[in-house]
Amino acid sequence: MGNRLSARRGVGAGLGQEMRRRSGYGPTILAAGAVLWVPGPEKKNGKGRKKPRIALIHRPKYGDWSLPKGKLDPGEGWREAALREVWEETGLSCVLGEELPAQHYLAQGRPKEVRYWAAVPTGGRFVPNREVDRMEWLPPRKARERLTHERDRQLVDALLALLADRWRVPSE
Repeated sequence: MGNRLSARRGVGAGLGQEMRRRSGYGPTILAAGAVLWVPGPEKKNGKGRKKPRIALIHRPKYGDWSLPKGKLDPGEGWREAALREVWEETGLSCVLGEELPAQHYLAQGRPKEVRYWAAVPTGGRFVPNREVDRMEWLPPRKARERLTHERDRQLVDALLALLADRWRVPSE
């Protein structure tokens, strides 16, 4: 009987840990965000477009340039959190596209998992706030240079690969 009870406790403990992980209250910090982009401007010669523009935000609290993201609220889903965080930090509503690679790193000694999506804005406008004082739309090369963290540069690369795969014209 003791073994069966222990086994049940193990299952229950595992479920409890999973619930804490999902709620953002457990040992792993859960967050979601987006790589917000718009098509690049038309080329001067009229033959196609330049590379897309990517939204970067400046967070004065950390003194960094980043991508919009934030922690999940209790009971909130990943996609819902990504949409909310983009809106809170940029003032823009958006549509989420394909999921990009998740990021895993330590934040203040705790593991953090951040899931990202490619996203395009559908409305709104940026107004500086306490959390984000600046937002800039940059071409990929300049965005990569401006981003503070290498992990964010990898997301720019993942977005570019996604866009290239989606709109690649077959060669003859």
